[in-house]
Amino acid sequence: MDNIIRKTKSICPECNKILDATVFERDGKVMISKECPEHGRFEEVYWGSYEMYKKAEKFWHDGKGTKNPNAPGGLCPFSCGLCPAHKSHTALLNIVVTNRCDLQCWYCFFYSKKAGYVYEPTLEQIREMLRTAKREKPVPANAVQITGGEPTLRDDLLDIIKMAKEEGYAHVQLNTNGIRLSQDLELAKKIKEAGVNTLYLSFDGVTPKTNPKNHYELPNAVENCRKAGIGIVLVPTLINTVNDHEIGDMIRFGMENIDIVRGVNFQPISLVGRTPKREREKFRITIPDAIRKIEEQTNGEISKDDFYTIPSVVPITHLVEAIKQKPQYEFSCSPFCGMATYVFKRDDGKIIPITRFVDVDGFLEYIQCMADEINNSRIKQIKKWYVLLKAAKNIGKFIDEEKQPKGLDLKKILINIAKRGGDYNSLGKFHVKSMLIGMMHFQDKFNYDIQRVERCIIHYATPDRKIIPFCAFNVLPEIYRDKIQQEYGISIDEWEKKTGKKLEDDVYKRDTEKLKSSPNYHEIYKNFVK
Repeated sequence: MDNIIRKTKSICPECNKILDATVFERDGKVMISKECPEHGRFEEVYWGSYEMYKKAEKFWHDGKGTKNPNAPGGLCPFSCGLCPAHKSHTALLNIVVTNRCDLQCWYCFFYSKKAGYVYEPTLEQIREMLRTAKREKPVPANAVQITGGEPTLRDDLLDIIKMAKEEGYAHVQLNTNGIRLSQDLELAKKIKEAGVNTLYLSFDGVTPKTNPKNHYELPNAVENCRKAGIGIVLVPTLINTVNDHEIGDMIRFGMENIDIVRGVNFQPISLVGRTPKREREKFRITIPDAIRKIEEQTNGEISKDDFYTIPSVVPITHLVEAIKQKPQYEFSCSPFCGMATYVFKRDDGKIIPITRFVDVDGFLEYIQCMADEINNSRIKQIKKWYVLLKAAKNIGKFIDEEKQPKGLDLKKILINIAKRGGDYNSLGKFHVKSMLIGMMHFQDKFNYDIQRVERCIIHYATPDRKIIPFCAFNVLPEIYRDKIQQEYGISIDEWEKKTGKKLEDDVYKRDTEKLKSSPNYHEIYKNFVK
């Protein structure tokens, strides 16, 4: 018998009508169901493990929302902007700077010739998008991802990066396939100098079959980033039966390059479009499914118990807010949007997750108690120093120093983070010593949960001064992404006349044999390619 967990709202995959939906447990899995009067009943896997769902659910936390919305609100998800009903501020702002690409992937909307236009906002429009998110209250955006298409195709990319820094963004991330960076070390150095902190690098596997997009270019891209000093987050799109058997190897690849790789952020596939049920059942993989495969493919070095949902870190925000006495960044997304853990490399080469030498639950509870102690005091400025001194004494109780990797003084790092109020530089020192293994499962119309959309923390800025949640922008392209980009785009013919270029000239032509003969190729894949 089905066990009903909660009620929510969803949409019909055929007509977008808002429907009542039920999230329920069946045979250890979490499902979502809804019924459209015109198109019938839809039932989809929501999360692959009820046990992990219950662990994540404990960290449900609604955020601060926005006090100066850009849209009047109405019927979510059809009135985005952000609207007054949105429950989270912008944690990561995405700005699409082009829909051009140097690859011709079969699934790409643009190179299927369906789009028929080029979308490239002007520098003035991009600056206004950055400023719109900076005006957000009570917490202005502070991290931005420059994305596309392929952003490195823009001749003025360096100007865009510098602009983001000029507008006060502490973290600037570049989303790329890495092909141009693999060919041009000077470009990598210029991108770093302009202000990019992290490269968000496409990486779907360790073999040509699983990663046809940039398998041969990846070694030179990684090496050029190493020389330029740009941190990398590897981003695999996970598809069941396609590349899920290489999850463990993708993590090992990251660990072997931990000097430059800051994380591996898996993204289980979002099944967009009218995907038949049989195909959804074949390709669907959820966060718990991926974590289970991590446990299997790392022989238990990383287990499901090592992963925590994203909003589990909210107590850290509360402590920083208590210290600074003003609103701070808060990861208040739905607990079912993502999970993550931090891992370290031991001297023997084995992986050790942070949970093996830190009492994470106890630590988070203690952090929240410290925040409450400051907030409940009448003399907060004096109380915060008393609390920090007490923390310096007690924080070691949550760390097993004998088990932590040699050379890592986690107690010292955490105390420094607390003293400096969680500023960007203090947090950065922790990330250099570790590698994040994350999961972020973006929605599609079949598993759509409007309660998740209302809490989204990854947003897109648009030229019409709107801030749109990820799972509205991309899941409803006919309302947001495609409609907006077509409105502000120009025809291909017009773009070619204006620029004197041909769109097809962007297309990358691979010399596989030359790339395979590169020393970097053999060095970086030595443990993966036979």
